[in-house]
Amino acid sequence: MEPASISNAAENAFVEIVGPDHVLPASPSDSISVLQPRFIVEPGTEQELSSVLRLANEANLAVIPRGGGTKVEWGNPPTRADLILSTARTNKILEHAWADLTVSVEAGGTIQDLQSALAQHGQRLALDPLWPEKATIGGVLSTNDSGALRLRFGALRDLIIGVTLALADGTLASSGGKVVKNVAGYDLPKLVTGAFGTLGVITRAVFRLHPLPHNTCTYSVSAQSFKQTQRLLSALQDSKLAHTALQARFADDCEPVVDILFEGTEAGNSAQLSKAAKITEPARLAESPANVWDARQTLWDSDSSVAIGKFSVLLTEIAKTSELLQRMASVRQLRWKIVAQATGIGWLRLAGAPENLHLSLLELRSQIERGGGSLVILHRLPEMSSIDAWGQSGDALQLMRAVKNQFDPKNILNPGRLVGGI
Repeated sequence: MEPASISNAAENAFVEIVGPDHVLPASPSDSISVLQPRFIVEPGTEQELSSVLRLANEANLAVIPRGGGTKVEWGNPPTRADLILSTARTNKILEHAWADLTVSVEAGGTIQDLQSALAQHGQRLALDPLWPEKATIGGVLSTNDSGALRLRFGALRDLIIGVTLALADGTLASSGGKVVKNVAGYDLPKLVTGAFGTLGVITRAVFRLHPLPHNTCTYSVSAQSFKQTQRLLSALQDSKLAHTALQARFADDCEPVVDILFEGTEAGNSAQLSKAAKITEPARLAESPANVWDARQTLWDSDSSVAIGKFSVLLTEIAKTSELLQRMASVRQLRWKIVAQATGIGWLRLAGAPENLHLSLLELRSQIERGGGSLVILHRLPEMSSIDAWGQSGDALQLMRAVKNQFDPKNILNPGRLVGGI
């Protein structure tokens, strides 16, 4: 069956799987770029979800998996979009083995709901993604979204120990953690993290957990220049401090600021602060409001004539990258902000005329890639639709295409969304 001729019979078959209340017409607000899906299907179990995928695969329907919908614009626009597969109803915590510091959870649950449940046992998933009140487990895994806690606890690939995945043909495959069926030769948890739903739809995940800290405190220090900001970042990160997070904030309307987070006992944090104060002398550390760790999220506060990107560079290149953006913005009359972490990952916001945004992002990407880094465009204006979200694909593209063909030979899952048009 061709996508353009989706029959009522196919829609009725979805109704038989999930019930009439869970096959909904898609509205203009559900569109992805210029594509308008026909309907939304909301399975209630992973068995229903796998059956929906099997039927869509047989009918050659392009499937757009969706959790909380917070990052639907990330990546390149899909080349086709026939139906949205919502995970909203698969949102249960399946098992919290608190004594073993692990949790098994369905992919449609939100990060905030999971953290609230874990907190009752004094535990947490050491992850701080954007919009945790809406972002789902599956969506965060698919987009590989993590924040400042990554410095201490590692990336999502370090926290996930098991996953169950519904493949395009309806097969349910598991790997790691509490295994039902293993897929030989693939580390599924790491493979699907950051795959943007192009290999399969995550139905459940198993994570390792960490205890909640007894006490937290955040301190900030202002810097007079890019050079001083880099010196502070490098000195703090290269020290023997046991800090949890470290970030720098740059903007066109204020001096750079470095923030550092300590977690532990009150006495331990006090001792850490004393050591940090000596490292930052003569600049003075001052207590900060806790919301400095929301700085990354505030980049999205307004989307009027704004572009937002995520870059990855060496820690020693953070200030240089920020200074480069400042020079470009000054020439092209753009407003700019950067929030960068000591992992070398940063987020930038540019505001101004679309043509100037386009030119600046391409120039910045070229400079960053020349140094071995990357720049991914997360939000761009309609006038900038020709700019690729990912940039250079590197030497791994051929292998990535082979894996995609193995998992989704008909290319029905988020087609075209990932790097290289995968």
